[in-house]
Amino acid sequence: MPKVRHYADLVATLAGLMWLMLYWSISVSLHIGSAEPALAALLLLGSMILVSFVHRPVRVMLGRYHVRKRRTEMWMHILALPLNLAFLLAIGIDHLITPMSGAQKMLLFNVLATASWLVFLVTLLIKLLARALADRRGSSGAEPALSTNSSTNSANATLNDTSNDGNSASGLHRRDADEA
Repeated sequence: MPKVRHYADLVATLAGLMWLMLYWSISVSLHIGSAEPALAALLLLGSMILVSFVHRPVRVMLGRYHVRKRRTEMWMHILALPLNLAFLLAIGIDHLITPMSGAQKMLLFNVLATASWLVFLVTLLIKLLARALADRRGSSGAEPALSTNSSTNSANATLNDTSNDGNSASGLHRRDADEA
């Protein structure tokens, strides 16, 4: 299960980075007045999507629950939240400070989307750290319990052997196992 989570985190992070590249290429295209950066980003994005649909191992991996869950979380971070915040901030800036052009509004969205993607990345790192600490605590806490249970079980086996005087089938079985 941890390997699937790591794949899910990696896929969501790279997908978010890919979409941010598209967002920023649109801003660069608006700034320089040419559609070439946006078209190059769209070509790269389209080829990645095509590979993910055609290549079966990638398609299977992208269909897993954890990957879909992480990608949904990533979309909430890089699209839904920044889009709403940019809309509200642009309205506030338009009415209170100065009117904004379309390129400035897109730049505001890009800055908020990048900040949200970084928050998503930090969230993933915190989850990874918390999971690693929980696994470390869980494995160190389980060892003493196992050794206590095994010593208790061996003490019970010794009591059973002495109480049965070796005449029971379990006593014979234990004796045979010890001799082997």
